[in-house]
Amino acid sequence: MKVRLQHLAHARSGDKGNTANIAVIAHEPQLYPLLVEQLSAERVRELYRGAITGAVERYPIEGLGAINFVCHGALGGGVSRSLCLDNYGKALSAALLGFGIEVPDELVPLLHGMEAGEV
Repeated sequence: MKVRLQHLAHARSGDKGNTANIAVIAHEPQLYPLLVEQLSAERVRELYRGAITGAVERYPIEGLGAINFVCHGALGGGVSRSLCLDNYGKALSAALLGFGIEVPDELVPLLHGMEAGEV
């Protein structure tokens, strides 16, 4: 079943200059391997095509069940220089939570915040 990332993980973000930092943290340890398998730097960059002009670096942190993404060229030159107010780090992390992740049936009971019939 394909569900939004928000049901597997939460995200934290920050921005500095023209770089956004987005951490994706699995709600349950058993869900972390799905994040590592399906959330590549390339797929994250493609999700933000047009908003991120530089490289996206991915740093899996197994001990925390998290992946940190460093997105260069993500903030239109930086918060104080950009007229694109929606490109701040927090908006980027919120958008990532809508990313589709394929979840095997046996892990569906571990998902958070799912309404009946929601995908």
